[in-house]
Amino acid sequence: MKRSFLKFLVLSSVVAIASACGGSDDDDDPSDNIVEVATNANLTALLAAAEKAGLADDLSADSARLTVFAPTDAAFNTLAERLGFADATAMVGALPAEALASILTYHVLPTRLNASQLAAGGATQATSYSFDGSAATLGIAGGSGVTVTDAVLGQATVTTANVRATNGIVHVVDRVLVPPGVLNVVQMAQANPDAFSSLVGAVVSADLATTLSGEGPFTVFAPTNTAFAAAPTGLTTPQLTTVLTYHVLGSQVLSSAIPFGTPVNTVAGQNITINAGTAPVIATITDTTAAPATITAVDVRASNGVIHVIDKVLIPSLGS
Repeated sequence: MKRSFLKFLVLSSVVAIASACGGSDDDDDPSDNIVEVATNANLTALLAAAEKAGLADDLSADSARLTVFAPTDAAFNTLAERLGFADATAMVGALPAEALASILTYHVLPTRLNASQLAAGGATQATSYSFDGSAATLGIAGGSGVTVTDAVLGQATVTTANVRATNGIVHVVDRVLVPPGVLNVVQMAQANPDAFSSLVGAVVSADLATTLSGEGPFTVFAPTNTAFAAAPTGLTTPQLTTVLTYHVLGSQVLSSAIPFGTPVNTVAGQNITINAGTAPVIATITDTTAAPATITAVDVRASNGVIHVIDKVLIPSLGS
């Protein structure tokens, strides 16, 4: 009798844990659609954004078979604070419905995939958000859990996988995925402080944030935080301005259009030269120093230009 009761307790605990985590993809047929799943999970910021963007009906449609990466309220609040909003409510209220629709459809895959299918489906997978004439993609990696890399090179982790709905499947993530072409170059950098907080701080200190948030288009060679840590310090504000504008071109130059080997004039009025690399190096940039910078990632697309990531702060001539 004791052993039977113990087995009952163990079985009950397993069922309770599975239920709390959303269950597996082999559970009985679900009764709630994607919107109802999000409601039950208290994903209020996601629901508010979907309502304003006019996507609630699409996410409730019986005929849909979708995969949704669903950010938590904490994830929405984090992005809001990075972009200078008080919280997720303020951000959703301020962003245009079209921008919210672009952000949310970037969280949706047009087919129904559980976690194991995501992990096996390839390093990049097409979303329901179209940019520049084709479906924007997410980077997907498996392993001990599913991680998702967005257009600003930020990485989200699936914290609860395989929450089944009548019209798809929901994977809860700990980060709002940032799509290409929606945020400006400053906001794109703000959205990934793990890589670009030093750059953002320098741009603000030099009073260039408003300029780089303008219409553009711009090309920004964006040094990482590690690059800034190795850069010269003690610059005056005019010198810092010269350094930062030395990283900016006054037009959009995608990686496919870089004029390798030809001096390129920067907004600082001084030239850089970009040289094609030998795999795995994408390209290098020659400045006034003996050490070139390496381009480590290209074509981070913003609403007003493009960012190419580099591993060194470019040093112009700063005068005497």
